[in-house]
Amino acid sequence: MHCQFYLALSCLVTSFIGAVCSPGLAQENATQASAAESSQADEHESWTKMFDGKSLKGWKVNENPNSWEVKDGQLVCHGPRAHLFYVGDGKPFKNFHFKAEVKTTKGSNSGIYFHTKFQDTGWPKYGYECQVNVSHRDPKKSSGLYSVRDVSDPPAKDDEWYLQEIIVEGRRIQLKINGETQVDYTEPEDKESFSKDFERRLNEGTFALQAHDPDSVVYFRNLMVKRLP
Repeated sequence: MHCQFYLALSCLVTSFIGAVCSPGLAQENATQASAAESSQADEHESWTKMFDGKSLKGWKVNENPNSWEVKDGQLVCHGPRAHLFYVGDGKPFKNFHFKAEVKTTKGSNSGIYFHTKFQDTGWPKYGYECQVNVSHRDPKKSSGLYSVRDVSDPPAKDDEWYLQEIIVEGRRIQLKINGETQVDYTEPEDKESFSKDFERRLNEGTFALQAHDPDSVVYFRNLMVKRLP
């Protein structure tokens, strides 16, 4: 019993002396802790806030500008067709992680375009559309990759906020609602344009939110994007 006690005490003293006599080890541990904290900070800071909650700064609407407004910290669409393009960053987006909170109302339709380009009128030709639609008559529902990988029964309800995520890495596209994957699609390398009116192919570009029609009212808030390697 006494031997075990003195052995434990000896180990404790040895460890203490080693720590005191090895400032390099202590410094290394401190450096690692600091690096971990810095990494966490960088991870947080790498997200870009796309909407300030007060204005359309960083956004550009094309036709029918009155179809978009800022209300109570939210982007609200209600009116004839109009697309709100993100112009807050001049560098095109290629690989990225986008997220936004979305709330639909009964019978409403909207969309989130990515890898698109500003155009004065019409439905965006370039890029893909992540559908926003819970109860509109269009059978293509929220978080579907419009006319490419459609969703018929999303885990979302009208008048309730849901988190929409869009992740593009290389040729892979993931669309998620509240963390649940709805679409996981890898674009073929030789994919041709969908039609003369819609490319529906990856390239690079910006984002656009859709005001679909006068009867649709849809809300967006907390829009964020993070570039990926």
